[in-house]
Amino acid sequence: MENKHLHKATVIGTNCCRFLLAVTFLFSGFVKANDPLGTVYKMQDYLEAWGLFGLKESFAPYGAALAMGVFEFALGIYLFFGIRRRLAPFLTLVFMSFMTPLTLWLAIDNPISDCGCFGDAVILSNWETFFKNVVLLAAAIFLFKRTQYIFKLVTRKVDWLISLYSFVFIIFFSLFTLRYLPVFDFRPYHTGADIRKGMEIPEGKKPTTYETIFIYQKGNERKEFTLDNFPSDTTWTFVDSKTVVKEKGYEPPIQDFAITSMEDGSDLTEEVLNDSNYTFLLVSSRLDMADDSNMDRINEIYDYSVAYGYRFLCVTASSMEESITGWQENTGAEYPFAVADEIMLKTMIRSNPGLVLLKKGVVINKWSSSNLPDEYQLNAPLDQLPAGHFSRKTTFHKLLEVFMWFIAPLLALTVGDLVWLRIRNRSRWKKDKQA
Repeated sequence: MENKHLHKATVIGTNCCRFLLAVTFLFSGFVKANDPLGTVYKMQDYLEAWGLFGLKESFAPYGAALAMGVFEFALGIYLFFGIRRRLAPFLTLVFMSFMTPLTLWLAIDNPISDCGCFGDAVILSNWETFFKNVVLLAAAIFLFKRTQYIFKLVTRKVDWLISLYSFVFIIFFSLFTLRYLPVFDFRPYHTGADIRKGMEIPEGKKPTTYETIFIYQKGNERKEFTLDNFPSDTTWTFVDSKTVVKEKGYEPPIQDFAITSMEDGSDLTEEVLNDSNYTFLLVSSRLDMADDSNMDRINEIYDYSVAYGYRFLCVTASSMEESITGWQENTGAEYPFAVADEIMLKTMIRSNPGLVLLKKGVVINKWSSSNLPDEYQLNAPLDQLPAGHFSRKTTFHKLLEVFMWFIAPLLALTVGDLVWLRIRNRSRWKKDKQA
């Protein structure tokens, strides 16, 4: 009786670990596939932290980002349905054995603020990520040693179809979001977001306070000073400085939204955010790497904005005059330029270039360079067009669409396989009974 209860507990524990890992990998892989460019930026941060600046500007981050999303999602599918019951737990253990020490290094050295495991959907601190990985590693070890207790949700005759369909779906989903924009936008500049409110600190909340530490050296002695105990001895030589958090407080979602005119250096931030009319922002983090294949349509949108009295700005982090001049010569651009922070621009829209429509500081609409509105869509004032009103499609509607495209066919395959299996077993039972 004791062995029977122990066996039952082992089976339950094994499959609890299996589903925990499956759900985690499915969520992580899907989030990466939903925002491949965000994963690329995180990969570039890793390469920069490791000093691999040559790889940072190569195709490697893009290939690694797509491969990571596909691998994690497919591994989650394998674990969830019980496909390849030996291979999937082994790959999970190898993956977690690599990621856990990596996140420990991130937690100790803190070269990157967060590992980007779940993109912008769930942001964890480096120590939270490490402890999460410790739990997942323990589950992976437990699962790997007891693969015989993993029960399958589908038979072998249909598991290849589920595997193939999962790979095809996640690859095409990644390419779709890479070409257009993320289906689920978890960033503070999502459609419908009020940028002004995102910059505010609620009443009663204290902002985070920072302190600058100055590093000085005298002879072989190196010492840190603050403004309170700054050395009066002039023989100390300045070496470096760093800013640390003195007191953690409320941090608004948007902290770096600032636009400066390229023409006269004036601050356009408040002017853009308080404008009661529509404003087109052509966002390009780097003009020298921007896609110029649809420049004719962008120039048409600029002509449209001029005709109807809307502001149009090309906001870029490329402050070099050569970059802007080259862009104007290659594209025939006549619109004004402004400068902003590169990270802010990359956060605002996952396209280079991308088009953002604002009104009173609210994000009304966003387009990637691949689906810019044409002259047939912009044939009247914006307040009379669908483009001038943000979509009312909720997260629930988007989840329902994903359900219809992916989960519903998988469920149909699974249920159909189970029904077929039951019919086959009943037919065999009848034949055996007749015999």
